Amino acid sequence: MRRSPDRTGPLRRLRRIALALPVAIVVALGVTTLAAPGASAHGSVTDPASRNYGCWLRWGSDHLNPEMADEDPMCWAAFQADPNTMWNWNGLFREGVAGNHEAAIPDGQLCSAGRTFDGRYGSLDTPGRWTTTSVPNSFTLTLTDSAKHGADYLKVYVSKPGYDPTTKALAWSDLELLKTTGRYPTTGLYQTDIDLPGRSGRAVLYTIWQASHLDQSYYLCSDIMIGGGTEPTTEPTSEPTTEPTTEPTTEPTSEPTSEPTSGPTSGPTTQPGGACTATVKVSSTWPGGYIGDVVVTAGSAPIRSWSVQVGGATISQIWGGTLSGSTISPAAWNASLGAGASANVGFIGSGTPGALTATCSA
Repeated sequence: MRRSPDRTGPLRRLRRIALALPVAIVVALGVTTLAAPGASAHGSVTDPASRNYGCWLRWGSDHLNPEMADEDPMCWAAFQADPNTMWNWNGLFREGVAGNHEAAIPDGQLCSAGRTFDGRYGSLDTPGRWTTTSVPNSFTLTLTDSAKHGADYLKVYVSKPGYDPTTKALAWSDLELLKTTGRYPTTGLYQTDIDLPGRSGRAVLYTIWQASHLDQSYYLCSDIMIGGGTEPTTEPTSEPTTEPTTEPTTEPTSEPTSEPTSGPTSGPTTQPGGACTATVKVSSTWPGGYIGDVVVTAGSAPIRSWSVQVGGATISQIWGGTLSGSTISPAAWNASLGAGASANVGFIGSGTPGALTATCSA
């Protein structure tokens, strides 16, 4: 069962952070070298949880649990790409921006602070069904600053109606500014009221925290479900019509032994097939494995279902669909697509990626 984001009081949550952080660090040291940010890096939006803080909160002490791949696939992909994204949940910042945030952070890289720290947080830019925090139309945002740096201001944005974070990386043009706060003293908890009248459904809350101790700017994406709504999980509600002949393994064939390299940023293969098209690309790699992303797009008419034949890949795990051999079929919730609409499927491939192809049929 999917773990719901914690919406307990901020003081109680702060105590949880203080108690749980040593455990998470010990776990992290068992699987990878902990790449800690500088001592000045200590904060994030904790309610509604930022993407990497939420992954750490739900899975930090259980990050090798294979159930994460199905229950929380975006967190699973982030852990596979670089566990330090979560162990350093409080270090997502850039220095020396001088308030020129839009000039410093390129479109498509807002959730990673422009791929700061050599791309450590790059997985946070990936479109997909990140676990959301349910919020009413009026709520309080809480930023936890355990180092008590203070804040010159918080700038809080929300994604515009019509923006779909499951299919598109966040750009500045997708955001509308809600508010810019005044200064906060060094109390360690900075809160501000958020009002989203008339809004409902999935959105991204984007917070910039300008720390007071030096020119250090934090860039934090929180996925929210406005109005307390729900949306389908990644689990299909019925059995697929074709039983997969290859069961995914419970663990990747190879744990990352070093910092992953960045996947190609262009050149995905697109093949027409009936009333849909598909692209496939590699988003991150490590010795012995990689993460692949498939995007299926309907043509000029709606489709009721689809399948994608992936060539050049040995797939060991998948989320957002079902696998039979090298053919990906949709889950129940992403089978039907409107004209021009898209669905995302992620997978873990074994070995070194070759020339990947994707052929879609509907």
